[in-house]
Amino acid sequence: MSRKISKSRGAERDLLCKGPSGFFLWCAPWLVFVLGCSAPPGLRTALWTTSFAVMGAACLLNAARCGRVHCRFTGPFFILATAASLAYGLGLLPLGPSGWKWIGGGTILGALGLCCIPELFLGRYRPKGSAA
Repeated sequence: MSRKISKSRGAERDLLCKGPSGFFLWCAPWLVFVLGCSAPPGLRTALWTTSFAVMGAACLLNAARCGRVHCRFTGPFFILATAASLAYGLGLLPLGPSGWKWIGGGTILGALGLCCIPELFLGRYRPKGSAA
């Protein structure tokens, strides 16, 4: 199968490019994350944990569905952000008084880097069973 066909098949199955699914699976959770920035810690824990979990699950699903390269990286990253947010919010992760800033800043920088850099080197889509 040629790379061009693989790209076309990937784009057809890419949830990010499919109408409202991109909004509901990634844009809406980012808006929830932003709303949580000014929320009290308990509500922030719920908002951030939920938004990261939705984006992580959506990325993992999308990576399996269409082979989107950056989703193979951002999916596990958002699941890690989910765990960090929940653990810090419950007092299990000792990040000090700036913990929310560390989690928020790390998530923003990590997501930006992982969305852009892998696809620069590996292309947008990879066929199932390929590395990366």
